[in-house]
Amino acid sequence: MGDVVPDLEGFCGVISARRGDDVLGEWAVGLADRTAGAPNTPATRFGLASGTKTFTAVATLSLIGDGLLRQDSPAREILQDDLPLIADDVTIDHLLSHTSGIGDYLDEEVDALAPLSVPVQSLDSTPAYLPMLEGFPTKFRAGERFSYCNGGYVVLAIIAERVSGTPFADLVRARVFEPAGMTSTGFPRSDLLPPGTATGYKDDGRTNVFELPVVGSGDGGAHSTVGDLHRFWPALLAGRIIAPSLVALLTERVTADAGDDLGYGRGVWLDGEDLVISGGDHGVVAVSRHHPPTATTVTGLANVEVPTFVRVRELMGAIRAGGVGRAG
Repeated sequence: MGDVVPDLEGFCGVISARRGDDVLGEWAVGLADRTAGAPNTPATRFGLASGTKTFTAVATLSLIGDGLLRQDSPAREILQDDLPLIADDVTIDHLLSHTSGIGDYLDEEVDALAPLSVPVQSLDSTPAYLPMLEGFPTKFRAGERFSYCNGGYVVLAIIAERVSGTPFADLVRARVFEPAGMTSTGFPRSDLLPPGTATGYKDDGRTNVFELPVVGSGDGGAHSTVGDLHRFWPALLAGRIIAPSLVALLTERVTADAGDDLGYGRGVWLDGEDLVISGGDHGVVAVSRHHPPTATTVTGLANVEVPTFVRVRELMGAIRAGGVGRAG
């Protein structure tokens, strides 16, 4: 096979291409910690930003599989008196598919990088997000259309905690990360990152510690490695995390075109035959793309805000067109 190298211009992070268990190529660039001079390596943990939503969706579907929730469960049934502006007809499925129409604390149709309305250090648990989710009126009737909603996935995390009786991070670890063998993935505090974790850097060189919640929840904040993300896809598709019928719901094309010619299922972006995890925020970019027919995965994780989605898509295309050799 001819060697294919991804576009690494201005990149800082790790790009990895694998087919099954074979590493086709792996490229680690730049520093994980500029103060310590620590380089990025294939084992470095990176923030996933909204890539976390895929795991939230899988955990929610797991609860549906156990009968603790239904697709058509009204959110109000579990929220009770909390978040009264969420309409009574909003269901779990509306939240999963971004068709709920609820008002969003971070509306990406307005400003994807708007500052949070509460101090980031106050967001140290999923219930702590409730005050930030208050006061946003309904945008449209549930089921009317697709509109990407960060707050909807925090609502899913709140609901998952309540019906399971388990803190959200522990729930996702037990129901998603452990069955997948993702031993380096979790929800660390941003002010107590485990060794080997990349610090996220903004364009002005400062870290992102004052921009993001101190502990992530349903819409972002998980950290992972390229290896763990490569383990996730085969575990998911083999039914080791949730039943195949639930995998089919996750990857069903609910919205044919959610923008940029991408479809959307329930927590997963759909690009042709590829299943895609994608996220970006201050000092964080994460993309993991899997092609089930060939068991090929290409993942790009960065600790700077640099275009990564296109790099990963182009590398996947090059691999499928001609192949890529093992990196030296």
